[in-house]
Amino acid sequence: MSTEWPATAPESGADDERAASYRVFVRDLVLPCSIGIYPREKGLRRRVRVNAEIEVAAPLPAGDDFADVVNYETIVAGIKAITEAGHINLVETLADRIAALCLADRRVRATRVMVEKLDVWPETESVGVVIERKRG
Repeated sequence: MSTEWPATAPESGADDERAASYRVFVRDLVLPCSIGIYPREKGLRRRVRVNAEIEVAAPLPAGDDFADVVNYETIVAGIKAITEAGHINLVETLADRIAALCLADRRVRATRVMVEKLDVWPETESVGVVIERKRG
């Protein structure tokens, strides 16, 4: 089976050329967050890095109106609100809350969220978790 692209594109109408789905992402969002299981971590705001990829099960809209798409500004604002809402014990909990935020829009089919705690050990750039969630 060949994995090469065809030399010519098949004939199609404008509607066929519009993607049946698309992805929205937030990359390397670094925020202060009160996170950790140890008493010394409670009340401290340490840096976390968040990456989220969101698969939207809808075609790109024909118009140029941001109200018709899943808006990454809404996702960034939601992540900020989650990290500011109070202490979180586990990076898994933070990642799960972010995934739930991403899936709150009914057009979202799936999401992949990575949360990293930065500055934990001098020998590591980060430690963290990656979770994936799918609708249904």
